[in-house]
Amino acid sequence: MPMNNVSKKRGRAKIKISDKRKGVMSKIMDSFSEEFDVKMSVLQELIPLGLKTVAEELQSEFKRLTGPKHSRGTENAPWGEQNGSVYLRDQKFPVRVPRVRNTLTNTEVPLESYRRFRKPFADDNNTVLKLLHGLSTHKYHESASLAAEAFGLSASNLSKRFKVKSADMLKTLQERSLAKYDIVVVFIDAKRYAADGLVVAMGVTMDGDKLMLGIIHIHSENSKAIEQWLSRLIERGLKFEDGILFIIDGSKGIKKAIEHRLAEYALVQRCHWHKRENVIAYLGESQKDLCRLRMQEAYAKTTHKEAEAELKKLYQELVRVNEAAANSLLEGLEETLTLHQLGLSSELSKSLSTTNCIESVMSQMGQYTDKVDRWHNSNQILRWTAASLMDIEPRLRKIKGFRYLKILRYKLREIVKQRLNKRSSTNNQLIQNTDVIQVGSG
Repeated sequence: MPMNNVSKKRGRAKIKISDKRKGVMSKIMDSFSEEFDVKMSVLQELIPLGLKTVAEELQSEFKRLTGPKHSRGTENAPWGEQNGSVYLRDQKFPVRVPRVRNTLTNTEVPLESYRRFRKPFADDNNTVLKLLHGLSTHKYHESASLAAEAFGLSASNLSKRFKVKSADMLKTLQERSLAKYDIVVVFIDAKRYAADGLVVAMGVTMDGDKLMLGIIHIHSENSKAIEQWLSRLIERGLKFEDGILFIIDGSKGIKKAIEHRLAEYALVQRCHWHKRENVIAYLGESQKDLCRLRMQEAYAKTTHKEAEAELKKLYQELVRVNEAAANSLLEGLEETLTLHQLGLSSELSKSLSTTNCIESVMSQMGQYTDKVDRWHNSNQILRWTAASLMDIEPRLRKIKGFRYLKILRYKLREIVKQRLNKRSSTNNQLIQNTDVIQVGSG
């Protein structure tokens, strides 16, 4: 009985607390609706209040520099006033600015407070985000003006501010140091802008966090250009000595660049989805669903031996149906089974067996860049892409199965060690053979 009484009391207490919360929220919502006009008036009053504070700060610094009124023997002297402007958030407002002259050097003394007020709030981030999310420069004043006195919101002015800020974001993306990040996985994918191409690299740290590494504007996925780009990432501090797993869609140019630049230090995992779609592209409609299902079942096998056996069995069947589809399946088959070879297919396949992680980023980026009606030049493409990626990056989630990345790192390190030992022994053998030939000829 006591236990029942206690549970009933607790239940009633919970109901009472819930009722109280609902009551409070109801009152808040009522106050919002009833006092809306009052609150709007308060907001309108904040603008003059802010401008008054700005004027007081300018006058305060002016008096500190010039001293008391009519004082003599001071180094600085009043020098009239001039029209100026300051930023409240991301919008300009007109103000009168007192001027100070140094009587010894006969030069103007700038006001430090005025210099600070001239900077846009939050370094123009708000303006950039509004334009990125589709607010037209021609409608910005009507949509975002804080007060009638605000100016400097013309389309040309906003365009210049966006160019400056997006150029800074591009520089940050392309030049920030990668030395402090332990990158274990790198996704590489491409995006088309009409006739132009853009390649994007995204890294995954040992903690499972996603980091945008860089972008390159190229017409096609050329191996030489991508190899140079990888070299620039390494110059910025990308660590590769312990091995990196690259996730790609099967592009031969990207694969060749990785093999040339990071021969012993890289493993390639080709996207299962792209491989599957490439194979079924050769088949008729009645055969596509069955082939897609068979390939999914094969890649779902947990061991390399089982998955390879299923795929080779499918190859034998496809040879009789469509030889082109069979050859497409066989091409680069082992690279689609890299996670199986590492023994991590069941733990990391959801995140690393396809390029879905970076495809998702590309899709989000398209929500920004697809709004642009016309691309004028390469710099515009790079700036818009960089601004979009830098805005998306903080919201990216950890990859699924990130706790197994430590095992992946260990296995990559072992493979790199084996490859380096093999190369060393091969080089030593070549040197010995060369010495034998030289001795024999002597």
